[in-house]
Amino acid sequence: MARAGAGRGTMITPTETDRAVERPSRTWLDAALDLVFPAICPVCGVALGAGRRDPLCGACWTGLERITPPWCERCGLPFLSFAPSQTSTMKAGMCQGCATDPPAFAWARSAAYYGDRARDAVHALKFRRKRALAKPLADLVGEQLARWLPDDIDALVPVPLSAIRERERGFNQSALLAERLGHRLDVPVRPRWLVRTRATQPQTDLSAVERRANVRHAFRASPGGVSCLARGRWAPRRRR
Repeated sequence: MARAGAGRGTMITPTETDRAVERPSRTWLDAALDLVFPAICPVCGVALGAGRRDPLCGACWTGLERITPPWCERCGLPFLSFAPSQTSTMKAGMCQGCATDPPAFAWARSAAYYGDRARDAVHALKFRRKRALAKPLADLVGEQLARWLPDDIDALVPVPLSAIRERERGFNQSALLAERLGHRLDVPVRPRWLVRTRATQPQTDLSAVERRANVRHAFRASPGGVSCLARGRWAPRRRR
């Protein structure tokens, strides 16, 4: 231990050596607790076991299907998801849809395919209130996309829920993910920069066209966020 001061007001802070000694102890403690009170994966219901990424078990963590390049430089969809007849424009780095009708955004990226494991994990977070799942899911985004993201990201802005839905759920899952990811990337999170103007229907059972119509004009930049950017009062912090 490294000690500072003496008597009243003494501050004791752990050194790196202390932390190194504590890590094996915590590992053994976790293992002992798992024997008595097995930690259960909130997605599949089995004991976490080897390869776990708490609170996901090893099988669910490794079962998340990661998206890897090559992908469309605009929308981020992997080229493997397109039929051979749609590959004519991919040599330019864009899928046929983005080449013929470019979206309004500069770029988009996804960390994993929305397969069974990813869907079950997201649903457990959102609808079963398994808030701890925000940690491994945000880590997945960070691990998958950190090397592909621009170096000049100024802030992360989570998508807001409607007041009614956030009150019912008790939290905003986008904000939980953004906080974890922002800490990992050393990027500040600004949840108040985007506001929802109206409630929307759940997106689960809607088609792609219906989803776009459902959220059209449902969000706007907050006056405070716009003011900070426009007047230069926002000092961006670069990633280390």
